[in-house]
Amino acid sequence: MLWNLFHSLCSSSKLQLVFLTTLGNGVKITGFSLFPVKTIIKDLPVLYNESISPCDSSNPLSRIPNAGRSIMICYSNAVDIVDQMAAIYESKFGGAIYIFDDPDALSSNFFPNPGFVISTKEGKQETHIDVKPAPVVSGFSSRGPSRSYLRVAKPDIVAPGVLILAAWPSNVSAAVIGVNTFLDSDYHLESGTSMAAPHIAGIAAMLKGAHPDWRPSAIQSAMMTTANPLDNTEKPIKTTDYLETKDATSLAMGAGLVDPNRSVDPGLVYDVTPQDYVNLLCSMNFTQDQFKTIDRSLAKHNCSNPSDDINYPSFIALFSPNRNYTRLEQKFRRSVTNVGAGAAKYVAKVIAPKNSTISISAQTLVFEKKNQKQDYTLTIRYKGIADDQAQSGSITWVEENGHHTVRSPIVVAPEIDAWT
Repeated sequence: MLWNLFHSLCSSSKLQLVFLTTLGNGVKITGFSLFPVKTIIKDLPVLYNESISPCDSSNPLSRIPNAGRSIMICYSNAVDIVDQMAAIYESKFGGAIYIFDDPDALSSNFFPNPGFVISTKEGKQETHIDVKPAPVVSGFSSRGPSRSYLRVAKPDIVAPGVLILAAWPSNVSAAVIGVNTFLDSDYHLESGTSMAAPHIAGIAAMLKGAHPDWRPSAIQSAMMTTANPLDNTEKPIKTTDYLETKDATSLAMGAGLVDPNRSVDPGLVYDVTPQDYVNLLCSMNFTQDQFKTIDRSLAKHNCSNPSDDINYPSFIALFSPNRNYTRLEQKFRRSVTNVGAGAAKYVAKVIAPKNSTISISAQTLVFEKKNQKQDYTLTIRYKGIADDQAQSGSITWVEENGHHTVRSPIVVAPEIDAWT
């Protein structure tokens, strides 16, 4: 295989770790905490002072008498929450309540003092499991388009990658209380694409076990075309960018959240042969020596039919933002293989990106037997303004009298230089 199987990005999951506090008037507040030790704090006063509650410096905080016997309320979206926690620790407070609206605030696992985080919107909401909405694409997760190859959309898919309980090496501390008390554990909460990728790898292994004759491209296609673009409220998946939450485009979430159960039976797959990869590399002017570096073979590769239009389960078209008004037309050729039980008929359902029209060569695909292939072409025609943003759409092949839906994202976006 010449390419990585997936560009996977990380999203939040439906689970949160909660911390409960009861105020003197009996009001219970539930927040989110990563403090690594079970702690019971009783009968401490809660302090709030508008001038110092941004918690941006330990100097004014340290002048508060009996700080160690007090709980400070820190309220500032302008000061990084890690800096707030550091100031509270240096001031030796007994604990803190952080009011902070960035949902990615705690992905660093830094939590040196007892305390918890609440948002201004959800301050009294108690949510232990089945957090809604979920997933949400994390703000620190990489976005497309890809700089390495512009004809393939990035990312492919999203998987859980925020605060995932993961195995942890025994020679590295898993958590710290303050700065000098280190705790060891076989497990640790981690965030990042490094946490999303194992989810994808495990599902790929499961699919290979269920379908040992499938190529990596078929496994990739099965996961992408059955991914869910909606969250658990049945609305489009959201993405966060610091304090802003908005609908995610395909450049943030790819095809959507991976669905292991549906991917076992995708109906159709976009398969790619080894020669297809060779044709792609030939179109990129790879030399025979470069081929040898990739596949470690002395065989000479056939470059008689170079093509940069690989049989991928997604579509991307990039337009130039350098003109006041821009047009774009791009054609894609695709082939799908019926991996269902037998004969099937599929009907196309197209949602065009904003300012674009989508035309396809066939509205229906008819398969008489399993493993039969059918081809179609898809053409994107875009007319818009130069400063237009990325827009998403999709093509879904819906099985008549069946349960398969085969969805591929379509994205139209500015050329890569516009993202620098």
